Amino acid sequence: MGVDRREDLDTGRLRQAGVEVVLGADEPELLDGVDLLVKSPGVPSAAPLAAAARERGVTIWSEVELGFRLLDNPILGVTGTNGKTTTSELLGEIFRAADRDVAVAGNVGHPLTALDGAIGAESWVVCELSSFQLEDIDTFRPKIAVLLNLAPDHLDRHETLDDYRAAKLRIFENQTAGDVAVVPRGFGPIPGDAARIEFGLDDSLPAEPSIPGDHNRENAAAATAAARAAGIPDEAIAAGLARFAGVPHRLELIREVDGVRFVNDSKATNVAAAVRALETYAGEPVHVILGGSSKGEDFAPLAAAVGPNVRSVHLIGDEAARLRELIEGDLDETLDRAVAHAASLAAAGDVVLLSPACASYDQFRNFEERGEAFRRIVEALP
Repeated sequence: MGVDRREDLDTGRLRQAGVEVVLGADEPELLDGVDLLVKSPGVPSAAPLAAAARERGVTIWSEVELGFRLLDNPILGVTGTNGKTTTSELLGEIFRAADRDVAVAGNVGHPLTALDGAIGAESWVVCELSSFQLEDIDTFRPKIAVLLNLAPDHLDRHETLDDYRAAKLRIFENQTAGDVAVVPRGFGPIPGDAARIEFGLDDSLPAEPSIPGDHNRENAAAATAAARAAGIPDEAIAAGLARFAGVPHRLELIREVDGVRFVNDSKATNVAAAVRALETYAGEPVHVILGGSSKGEDFAPLAAAVGPNVRSVHLIGDEAARLRELIEGDLDETLDRAVAHAASLAAAGDVVLLSPACASYDQFRNFEERGEAFRRIVEALP
């Protein structure tokens, strides 16, 4: 049985496969006779049906737990607060440079379960893993597990930083002595019995990454450690690092107009990510667009990162007023007004940077839609 509270879903393929589908409902009675609930990562644990399942003792799995049980392929899991998508796609590029079969799935947008029957037995799977996916695993066990970093995020759902941290660290809990755990240098204890490998910003790499920023060099160091653990030679790692151009919505140069660069960092949905973006352009004049919907974060570290190189700040969305309590800026409210305002102030050599430090759900469906809106607005500039 498939269940969703929404009523406007296309369920044709499920029904053709003989799956009973219930839309627009979440009554506990739907669990009658049910032994297992597989939960989409977007559904919080407090959702009525998930809460009712726990009360009844019904087993709850995340989608990645089901995917893991369907696949016999070696999995390289990547988690962390920031850099997951970049590092996962970079690892995919490195595997391809080594002529190794690889599929990139998980939080990047391609479900792990969709790989069942779609890849060869020898293919590796690089799986980006969010805290939402990891909180409901059971036996999920990556052969190589990577933790990039940990900073406050998703506190609107996890409630406490300890809960968020515990969900992230579940990536290691089922690993055995034959597996590998890749963690930041100096990181504290982790669960599981895997062999531990540490990485850091100053690691010697086979080649320098083509994408900018210290944070991306850290991502490259983590990817290098994981790729070496998978048996990939340094020559292929170097080739992958050199040719990987980054991912959409993450420090993505959209256009240069009269010497002004417009950079889409819509994927910076938390304070730590926006701070890293500001650090990347610390030596250049910047006009930054901040704001969106709340994730329950403290904006003080973001305010501290707004240096003298930041020529103007443009605030949008639900969090604009709260941001303005700490950061002097203009209440432009909407993205189109913010881009137009920033563009009117920018001169040749400046950067107009969308790095919101907030989620997007007040004015957009997701960060991708926000980033695409930024792209359209910028491309329409004279």
